[in-house]
This record gives sequence, structure tokens and C-alpha cells, in this order.
Amino acid sequence: MKIRIVDAFTDRPFAGNPAGVVILEPGAFPEDDRLQLLASEVNLSETAFALPLPPGGDADWALRWFTPATEVDLCGHATLATAHVLHTTGAASGTVRHATRSGVLRTTAHDDGTLTLDFPTAPLTPVPAPPGLADALGATPLSLHDTGEHVGDLLVELPDEAAVRALRPDFTALAGCSRRGVIATAPAADPTSGYDFVSRGFFPAVGIDEDPVTGSAHTALAPFWAARFGRHDLVGLQASARSGLVRASLRGARTLLTGSAVTVIDGELLTGL
Repeated sequence: MKIRIVDAFTDRPFAGNPAGVVILEPGAFPEDDRLQLLASEVNLSETAFALPLPPGGDADWALRWFTPATEVDLCGHATLATAHVLHTTGAASGTVRHATRSGVLRTTAHDDGTLTLDFPTAPLTPVPAPPGLADALGATPLSLHDTGEHVGDLLVELPDEAAVRALRPDFTALAGCSRRGVIATAPAADPTSGYDFVSRGFFPAVGIDEDPVTGSAHTALAPFWAARFGRHDLVGLQASARSGLVRASLRGARTLLTGSAVTVIDGELLTGL
């Protein structure tokens, strides 16, 4: 069985967010504990498992995502990585429908090599700061929003790009501040930089201190910044050490996320699932 490591939301190796991708044989998913063991072994933010479905249904592939510690409801970069593998290996073409915990998600390949994810837009609800958040994050938020059931993050607005880049959180303390993670964001310091806003994503509650590029977070970042900038097509830079760009287009109840991906490792799983 093949296992691949794909860098997502980047057009060059060793940048963006690496994801493990396993394409399963037709049938049923292996036992959950086996999937979790492999995701823990890979030890990346997420490992995706794609299972081909019989023709004629609502979806073409079933897709699940595991961090090193748990299964998650929604993951953007591992979906992009999976779509990249399906298209580059000839297993799929055009638009592919994925059955997931967050409903049927569509991915579309373009002639320039980029891929677009069609994800549900996260609902934003203003909330008060949880006790200890400012100390855990190391910064005082301007505003906070809950991002709903599927994303499960706390969206934290900071005053400027420099404040986002300077964050050095206390991850142990931060793990108790949200269901999944904390997304810190601010407008771009330079409007000619090629991106509109910056973000960083911290997910210690699910075993990831800092995620390099978080596609699912942009389903919340897109409506947040669209309201501020008065336009629906935006570019976000996730300012982690690896860094990556996400083109986000708000389309009402759906958000389109576009990016590139690069396969860096193509290997063989020597133990069965």
C-alpha cells in the first residue's frame, strides 16, 4: 500500500503544510485504532485516508483525517493533498466529491495545477475571552469569535501583522481555551505584499502546537476579512515557519479555497492496516 507525503498550499517542496495521504483499496475503512496508529507514526498535522466508493452515489471517495492524537471533523490541507494525489496518479480527474464528517466536499483540479476546495463557510459568533486566554496566547485580542461546530476554533483578532508573527504561546495553557484550536489573525502590514491578511494556527488540544497552513481555518478567516475589506476574494498568508498562501473566495454558505501542492515522498507501507 502506498503512502505519500504532500506539501499543501505551496508550489515548492519543504514549504506549506505536509500531510500524509493513504489511498485505500475498495471495501471498508480499517479499524479506527489502526488508522490512528499510522497517523501517530507519520506524526504530521494530519494524515488523510481516502476510500473509493461504488459508482452512482453522492460521493466518489470517502475521506477521513487524523492528527497524531485524534480524528478531526474538517481538514483543508490534507484534502488538498489527497486531491493532488488522486489527480497526479490518474485515480481521478475534474471535480471529485468526498464524503466526510463535514458533508460532501468537492475538489476541482485546474489546468495550471492548482486545486480548489469547496468547503462550508464557518459561522462566526462573537464571544467573550476565556479565562487566561491573553496570558496563554501572549497577546491581548481586539475581538474574538467562535467558528462553529465543524471548525471548532477560536478566531482571535490582533492589532497588526507584527503582533501575529511575534506570538510565542504557552501551549499547555492554550489547550484549554477552545475545542480544537486558536487562530490568530491581523491585516497585512503592506497592502502590496500579495496577501490581504496573516494568520497563525495553534492546536495543542488535538496534538498540534502550531499548524503550518490551516485550510479549514480560512473558512472562518474568509467571512471575517470579507466583512472588513468589503470584498469576497482574498489571499491569506499563514505566517508559520514553513509559510503558505491560501486564496479564499467567499460564496455565501460556501468558501472556495485554492492552492497548489507538491508530492515530496512516495513510499510503501510495509505493514498492513
